Amino acid sequence: MSSKRRRTTFLLLSLLIVAAMVVNACGGGDTEPEAAEAPQEEAAPAAAEAETTDEDSKEAMMDVDLSPTEYPEPQLIVGSREVQKLPLDQILTYKALDSYSEPDWVSELVAEGALPPVEERLPVEPRVILESGMADGIGVYGGVWRDFSACPTEGYNRGAGQSAGWFGIEAAAFASLLKSGPIYRRSDSLEPLPYLAKSWEWSEDGFELTMNLIEGAKWSDGHPFTTEDVLFTWEDMIVDSNVQSPKGASAWVFDGEMTQLEVIDDYTFKFVYPVAFPVQSLFQMDEGDFHLSPAHILKPLHPKYNSEMDYVDFEAAMPPDQTPVVLGEFVPVEYITDELMILRRNPYYWGVDEAGNQLPYLDEVVFEKGPSGVGRTLSTLAGSADHSNLENPSTFIETLKRAEEDDAHFYVEWGPETLGFSIKLNLSTSLGVKDDRDTAIRQLFRDVRFRKALSFALDRDGISQSILRGPFLRGWAGGLFPGSSYFDRSTVAYHNNNPEAAAALLADLGFEDTDGDGILNWPADRLASGENLVLALVTSEDAEETQTVGDAAVTLLGDLGVQINVRPLNSAARREMNEAGEWELRVDRDSQTFAVPFTRCRELAPIEREFSFHREGSEPRELLDFEQELVDIALAFCVEPDTDVRRDLMAEYNRISTENVHFVGVFVGRYGLAAAKRFKNVPAGMPVFMYNWTWENVMPEQVWVDPAEQIDQLRPGVIPTYESE
Repeated sequence: MSSKRRRTTFLLLSLLIVAAMVVNACGGGDTEPEAAEAPQEEAAPAAAEAETTDEDSKEAMMDVDLSPTEYPEPQLIVGSREVQKLPLDQILTYKALDSYSEPDWVSELVAEGALPPVEERLPVEPRVILESGMADGIGVYGGVWRDFSACPTEGYNRGAGQSAGWFGIEAAAFASLLKSGPIYRRSDSLEPLPYLAKSWEWSEDGFELTMNLIEGAKWSDGHPFTTEDVLFTWEDMIVDSNVQSPKGASAWVFDGEMTQLEVIDDYTFKFVYPVAFPVQSLFQMDEGDFHLSPAHILKPLHPKYNSEMDYVDFEAAMPPDQTPVVLGEFVPVEYITDELMILRRNPYYWGVDEAGNQLPYLDEVVFEKGPSGVGRTLSTLAGSADHSNLENPSTFIETLKRAEEDDAHFYVEWGPETLGFSIKLNLSTSLGVKDDRDTAIRQLFRDVRFRKALSFALDRDGISQSILRGPFLRGWAGGLFPGSSYFDRSTVAYHNNNPEAAAALLADLGFEDTDGDGILNWPADRLASGENLVLALVTSEDAEETQTVGDAAVTLLGDLGVQINVRPLNSAARREMNEAGEWELRVDRDSQTFAVPFTRCRELAPIEREFSFHREGSEPRELLDFEQELVDIALAFCVEPDTDVRRDLMAEYNRISTENVHFVGVFVGRYGLAAAKRFKNVPAGMPVFMYNWTWENVMPEQVWVDPAEQIDQLRPGVIPTYESE
């Protein structure tokens, strides 16, 4: 490929994806829900589903098929591989092995007295990655993973809310009690994998959960990891309201009561719950939530124990220019602000392979720093980075073209259908309502006939193909993503592309063009002025696909006499608008709630006051009847320990959600993974984003590179060192 052609390719890509930046991974948080209000009627009498006085519309309705159609099977696309699911006991175990080994250069440091022997650095029973669960088998040492981060590195006090830079940095350096990322590989359960907690047991009555830590694991400075660290993390990070923990105490409140944590011994502790079997809480102990913090480093700096410290100083207690004490596979050893971060292997990492090789196999990870996530894609195409997530369809074609060229160092693989875009309707009766028009619009949205009309109006296949031709995208009804483990196609009510049905439903609602301008007018009993039916649709300046959906809605609904005014906003303005409730319709790229509902079960229905499109303000929220059903299902789902029962609950959830068009799904696609060809042991069909993002899903400690394909390391022979040493 000529340099001129390469420059042209990259320029075209830049123009294509500037408006399609990756979702900002630098922030986010959860809030504790309050009790839902009592269910109300679906709409005020004027908007009641069965009520109409227009005999002509009734006759018209009789001649139109309003039934949903069958949801089609997906098409596989080139580069898709089925996930090889295995029971946990074929992926990993915990046991002592006869002997252990390490890279030769690390053994030289042991001989020099810089490190204890490997068997002294490992636990009594290490975490063992089994060969039966490896895509390419037992690996060899050496090699580097080059990546890219577009988030500032604030510091390493992650439990106090600081960001180390995301984009995989947190996944490489930090560790948790459990790990949810690789759940997609399990055939036996949809529970997190054991990690620093190697096992757990529920009491017979379900009110207590005993956790068993791996015995003898050490922090990267060689200090033992014990329940002292867990207790410090719980009492002085999570429960302490002065600490900005990403997952605070409110996440551990059930039925208005706080969960308790009790230490039994150095390697055993238990949670005591106010309710029985809150199995969903296992997902609050994973890599995104329970941020294990080193008590021996941070406790002396905590304001509770050190009167000379305040909470601002405590948050900054692990600055980015100092090597942090961590539990992950790799340790940041060098950081140049906004330019580069180098992580080296953790010589105290507590995992091995089945042959006794201490993991990880790779020696080094390098993150180039940049202002925008688009840099990761550009760097991967240029050959200076080894991984990118394809999450904006506007980037797909150029990336695939580059991957097919002879000198491309990466391949592209597609995961399950969990990339979905939808139109949400504001269902609140009070939040953001300022006048009679707002009231009428909210009541209209709460009428299932209008929601079905909106859904029937959409030509989902046409929209999908206008964004990206080929089998990459297809229509989506809403509800669960087709790529979810809980998805059952037979439960989908698919109200797709039937303009006649949409027109009949609008007529049944009393809308007609009374002034001949081509736009439907409000019936006098709903909005006395009889003004035109004009609705505002918010899209995102940061996601080109939302704007394409908005443009399509203008045309398709305009053909039916509904005027749509599109308003693109940036992410900050959208967030403020949503919190104030001052919006009507909006196009969203949806979260993984609909892919992995058990990890985010309280987001499935309006349980929390801050629910995405039915927020509660100063007045009590009025849930629709079917919304209350969804709330009841979601609450039962959150605490259901039986996987089969959970599947049944989600089948009912999906049926009710799509039958009532809780929100209007538009299209769904697959996230793509661009990864270096030289990487071994990347699991087949690995999703870019499901329970977590790529770095957590791949299990990076098992990735290896053939010696003939290894590239030069920036800091060969370096291990993390600390001032105390």
